[in-house]
Amino acid sequence: MKRVLLAVILTLVVLFVVVCPAVGLTAEQQEKASVALGARGDEVRGIQKLLADSGFYAGEIDGVFGPVTAKAVKEFQRSTSLDVSGVVDKETFAYLERLAGEPSRYSRTLAMKASAYSAHDPGNGSYTYRGNLLRRGLAAVDPSVIPLGTRLYIKGYGYAIADDIGSAIKGNRIDLAFDSRSDALNFGVQRVTVYIVD
Repeated sequence: MKRVLLAVILTLVVLFVVVCPAVGLTAEQQEKASVALGARGDEVRGIQKLLADSGFYAGEIDGVFGPVTAKAVKEFQRSTSLDVSGVVDKETFAYLERLAGEPSRYSRTLAMKASAYSAHDPGNGSYTYRGNLLRRGLAAVDPSVIPLGTRLYIKGYGYAIADDIGSAIKGNRIDLAFDSRSDALNFGVQRVTVYIVD
């Protein structure tokens, strides 16, 4: 009987520790779980990637929570009606992880001819017109059609930021950045729907 009771108590303790890991933390330790300006490391790199994948961050994914990352966090928080603090707390992180699929709010859509490019293509540089390292999630546009800095969603590609221009990108054309030349070649040229995200 004692063994059964001891096994039940041990099981309950293990479940409590697994289900409620933050219960034993002090308020100060829980506050440190937030990520803010000045932080560095893989956690920041993950946040930057989530922000980039959702079209809020055009900077380098370098693991440094600097002013550009803080600005992107604030824009994300503003767009999701969260408290605009620039700090990635548990609620902001949860919203970032859930963001996927077509946008629920957008101002208009454009039918465009899309091509693809990468920093590894002959004649291309490694940086966009706005000075960001060329990578997936950035796009070259005609600024008279789509202003630079605009958040976009492209079916079949995902979220992007209008961050670059090109001599052949005029009118309803868009050039989508990829991380490798082979990915850009696989995309080729397609007709796409581009959402201008609010």
